[in-house]
Amino acid sequence: MGNRLYVGNLPYALRDDELKQAFSAWGSVTSAHVMLERDTGRSKGFGFVEMADPAQAEAAMAALHGQPLGGRNLVVNVARPIAARPPRTPSGRTTSYAGRRDNGFRNPYSTGSRQRAAQTHPAEG
Repeated sequence: MGNRLYVGNLPYALRDDELKQAFSAWGSVTSAHVMLERDTGRSKGFGFVEMADPAQAEAAMAALHGQPLGGRNLVVNVARPIAARPPRTPSGRTTSYAGRRDNGFRNPYSTGSRQRAAQTHPAEG
């Protein structure tokens, strides 16, 4: 087991120092971070705690999982590594339409390739 713990279902008013204090009863806390939304600064309701020793982390997980904190029952698990994401295109889009000039949208009133093919007439002769 690792030293890093995922802590979910946190109260939205909880901050890093309070999270560190809640886990410090079970050992030395190396770091405690509550994840915040980038735009608003509001808590996302989860965070990560890193303990100095794996045995301390396991004791804290066993003691705090399901326990109330600020009116909410905590979810404490071993933190998983970040999953690999698909590569992004230079424009930042991940859809299959990213490289197209029209971004996948066809205007029904345009004279696109489908309409031009329908408008051509065979040579009369």
